[in-house]
Amino acid sequence: MRTVEVLFVIVILLGALIITIQFAVLPPPRQAFGTNLRELSQSTLETLDGKGILTETVFKDSTDPAWGDLQKALSASLPPNVVYNLSVYDISTSSGRVINYHLSKSISDAGFGVDSEAASLLATSPNVTFTITPEKVGEKTGENNTLYILNCNDANGWWITGYTGQSLATDLYDLLSSYFTTTVLLNTTDDLELLLENSTSLEGTIQNAVVMNPFGEAVPIPYNYTQYGPQHDEGYYLVDNGSQHEYYDTYSKYCYTLGVKTQQYNWTWVSIVGYPLYYVSNTETFTGPNDHNGYGIHGMIQVGPAGLNAFLHGLDDQEYDQWLWDDPHNRWVYGDGSIAAEIGVVQFTTQAHDKSNYYGIYPSPYQTASRALPQSIEGDYHLERWAPIFELKEKDSLDYSAAATYRHAGGATEGGALTAIGLTRIPDIRVSVLALLMYYRPAVYKSEFGASCTSRLVTLQLGQQGGT
Repeated sequence: MRTVEVLFVIVILLGALIITIQFAVLPPPRQAFGTNLRELSQSTLETLDGKGILTETVFKDSTDPAWGDLQKALSASLPPNVVYNLSVYDISTSSGRVINYHLSKSISDAGFGVDSEAASLLATSPNVTFTITPEKVGEKTGENNTLYILNCNDANGWWITGYTGQSLATDLYDLLSSYFTTTVLLNTTDDLELLLENSTSLEGTIQNAVVMNPFGEAVPIPYNYTQYGPQHDEGYYLVDNGSQHEYYDTYSKYCYTLGVKTQQYNWTWVSIVGYPLYYVSNTETFTGPNDHNGYGIHGMIQVGPAGLNAFLHGLDDQEYDQWLWDDPHNRWVYGDGSIAAEIGVVQFTTQAHDKSNYYGIYPSPYQTASRALPQSIEGDYHLERWAPIFELKEKDSLDYSAAATYRHAGGATEGGALTAIGLTRIPDIRVSVLALLMYYRPAVYKSEFGASCTSRLVTLQLGQQGGT
């Protein structure tokens, strides 16, 4: 009995299948398995344009031999059973702002059936120039800020692996000089001393200037500010409180002086990478066997975390002498000691994404930060965090910023700013350039395509031989 039931079910299923096959409407094999002509047309246009063949040809005279080369390239790019028609149209605008298209040239290799697809691409003449005119920083306010870039040939850098301070200075000049009325390369530490002393012999305007230090974690120091120079009291300090502790000599006083000058002249001091002001460098003065950073770079002396702390004290018009003896570690510590932290991978803020596109400067939106600064410095030194490049990131219950400009806006006096890029080496100076432009926000005036016949519309129609 069960066998009969099973056979009866099988007969019903087979009958249903046969009836379905008889009445089902299936697409023709060409439609089911054929080439996607629209996608093929679009990709062919983009490939030819990427190779420069398309744009170079469509603006030439219709009798130019280049059209034959384009036709050969088309034939080589398409399957043998695909036929094409490529048409080029001039674009014009009438007085009523109506856009008109006029056929300029057409090439094809065969006729079409009814089954065809097309794609189009707008080509711009290679003879058209597109220029931008940046607004000068300070132009609207009448300040016309000067950009000073440290290019001292008698100093070495650190945390700038693969580069020298001088090569980075040249790159910064190329990227930023168009945004400033005056850009000055300070080629020696003597030139830097002229800046610090507000010398009238120096080109540009020292007040409200931007000072960029491309030497990474090191900063050039003029001879006169070293322990051997006449202004050593502004650059060199001997820590000795008369107790049993060993004295400690330090150039954090020079970093303090830089902070004072930054506030006094309302500078924006830019540190392009790493822990700011961690070393001082003068290759002609620091020539002793111990005048190195411990990693084979001579002509420099380590200041340590005290450099940045002293700079911030000077910027905030606080007293310099903040040295304390650290009994557990048997050492002298300035202020809060080391404040920077390694926080790993950080990502762009929304503002950084927008301004990156606006200024056409494209560093990676993801970077590794090993010298990020804590948000707490804003309250400690009356700072306002402007133009943050990366989102804040938390570590040990503290928020850290990998790159931003800190403007001094409180305390007994106001003025001055520090742009600190606390990323790991190798340096990407585009980050510091973007940070500076985000802070000052100069406008960029872009030219328009005003000439006639600068753009042409190219369409590529494809069909399959034997198609219906």
